[in-house]
Amino acid sequence: MTTMETQTAVPVEQYEAYCALERQLGLLFRRSRALSAEVAREVHPELEPGAYSLLVRIDEAAPARPSDLAAYFGVGKATISRQIKVLEELGLVGRQPDPLDGRAQLLALTGEGQARLHRARAARQRRFYAMLGAWPQEDVELLAGMLARFNELAASDLGQD
Repeated sequence: MTTMETQTAVPVEQYEAYCALERQLGLLFRRSRALSAEVAREVHPELEPGAYSLLVRIDEAAPARPSDLAAYFGVGKATISRQIKVLEELGLVGRQPDPLDGRAQLLALTGEGQARLHRARAARQRRFYAMLGAWPQEDVELLAGMLARFNELAASDLGQD
């Protein structure tokens, strides 16, 4: 796409604002990946950065079916199965048969998985507080609300709920 095509995609008077948004989101995403890698190592030294989000979702949705997790993340069942296998090998996730469907398995964090995840999440929240503690609470709430709105739009744009 040429510069002219890019500029015509956004009204001229709004172009600079959208360029700034693109730059800032790119920076946020890069720093978020680095922070996720750091938090994943806090949970377990062998944990892949992307698996941290899977642990959080299992904790929130437990007991969770692997197929539901695959749909939530928009990935294939084989991808989720591989990630879950690693989490099981690390002792962070356990399986149990689904009492409503004998063919299905339900996932939940083990006691060790819960303890490690909750410690890492608490450390992450303390880090956010250290960065934003000087901000007025209303600003922190505004940032959280704006990010929630953005995430809802992004999810709907990607066809996720």
